[in-house]
Amino acid sequence: MQKNLNTKTIVIVLTILVCIYGIIGIPKSMAELKANIADRIKLGLDLKGGSRLVLQVQVQDAAKAEAIQTIERLKDDMRKANIDFASMESNDPATVADADKIQITVKGVPSDKSTAFRNLVADHFSPWILTAASSTEYRMNMRPSEMLALKRDTVQRTQQTIENRVNALGLTEPIVQQEGSAESDYRIVVQLPGVTDTARVREIIGTAAVLEIAEVKDGPFTTEDEARAKHGGVLPINTKLVKAPARGGGEGELWYLVSRTPVITGRDLRNARAGTDEFRKWETSFSLSQDGGRKFERFTEANIGNRLAVILDNRIRSVATIQSRISDQGRINNIGSEQEASDLALVLRSGSLPAGIQYAEERTVGASLGSDSIRAGIIAGISGLAAVILVMLVYYKRSGINAVLALVLNTILLVAALGYFGATLTLPGIAGVILTIGMAVDSNVLIFERIREELRAGKAIVSAVDAGFGKAWWTIVDTHVTTIVSCAFLFLFGTGPVRGFAITLVIGLLANVFTAVFVSRVIFDYELSAQRQLKTLSI
Repeated sequence: MQKNLNTKTIVIVLTILVCIYGIIGIPKSMAELKANIADRIKLGLDLKGGSRLVLQVQVQDAAKAEAIQTIERLKDDMRKANIDFASMESNDPATVADADKIQITVKGVPSDKSTAFRNLVADHFSPWILTAASSTEYRMNMRPSEMLALKRDTVQRTQQTIENRVNALGLTEPIVQQEGSAESDYRIVVQLPGVTDTARVREIIGTAAVLEIAEVKDGPFTTEDEARAKHGGVLPINTKLVKAPARGGGEGELWYLVSRTPVITGRDLRNARAGTDEFRKWETSFSLSQDGGRKFERFTEANIGNRLAVILDNRIRSVATIQSRISDQGRINNIGSEQEASDLALVLRSGSLPAGIQYAEERTVGASLGSDSIRAGIIAGISGLAAVILVMLVYYKRSGINAVLALVLNTILLVAALGYFGATLTLPGIAGVILTIGMAVDSNVLIFERIREELRAGKAIVSAVDAGFGKAWWTIVDTHVTTIVSCAFLFLFGTGPVRGFAITLVIGLLANVFTAVFVSRVIFDYELSAQRQLKTLSI
């Protein structure tokens, strides 16, 4: 009996030491103690202050881009197969809900080429379902499974890109995660603790950074109508009009006719950095990957004397004449300040967003409000804990001390678990801690009342304690499992703060099983072993 009790005591002591290490580490000074606690117990946005942005990913943009790429490939394949067509275009879904309605319409396919056209689509464009609208007109719709995979990939790539950009800003413990499921909400939550001025962050996150270097076919024109009029009102095949700022920093805009198929894109980038040109003006230089460099070198060598346009987010940043062969280096000039050049280099390095984003929600929590939340949460927790301790000591007498010790250890276990798991403590998390205190007391009350019932039934003290813990065990398990199942649903379907509450409560419940049943029983066993003929139990 005594040997078994000593083993249990060692387990409890080791658990306490591990928990204390998880909270404070091994500090050498008071300053290091505070630093260790701050490093291990991370505070959430509502406690530390900062900004919270909810971004709606425009997945329809990715669907449109996929349709455009498919059209370009299909045109090339049909030309190689000598299959004529009159026109090929896609619709333009305007909202997230319309992304599934993306459709490609192919008109003017000769009747005698219909079999060859169907085989071509079936062999090389399997993600699309081909249906005939008439003998010469066909429609292509993306398969539901392919559309779902495209949406999921778009949200994940957008999250990764935004995370890269936010991390590059050097912010402390930013959180970038999906809100809900990617298949339904297509939303990303960005939490920036300690950041209250979000103007620059919004600009960097929202910049699509779609870089293209394309051949200039004609221009500049002062208006779009002038450009179209020069070409008889119809733009040449595989060209588009792109705006550019007026030369010399003047007012108004210019228009250039450029190739719709760029020579290189942002995907060919290897690196980008800010710098100055020979006139001490800020610019962003970039280097290309090996494949991108080869493509750029071949094109520039064959097009000396022609012009190239650097297009960023569908707006021309600079136009230059090819003087000689260029391999793997380029630059974007006409940038106003060092900050703009650095931010542009940052977004180019992190990659372009696969789809546009819209700000669905923005919330800022001031640092003073976060401090007030911490103060209010601590006051609430201490008040609740003090009230519980008072009631337990008054109502259960010396056995109440048993419950108080288990309660304190339960809190230490909970805080240590947050530190070891790297979890973030939020205001709902503090609510979960306070609720855990109530659940821990409830378990002790169940055990104590069971012991009282057994004593009233005339059992000896040792037998009453054994029966009390044994009979209360299954009731404690039932209540805890029910609550954990509820927390699982909160975690699966809730947002960040709700998930924080659920995680904190589950950790507290698991700690409660250990403290209320195991630790509390060991304390009773010590009291019973100290007195061989115990006639009364203070409970």
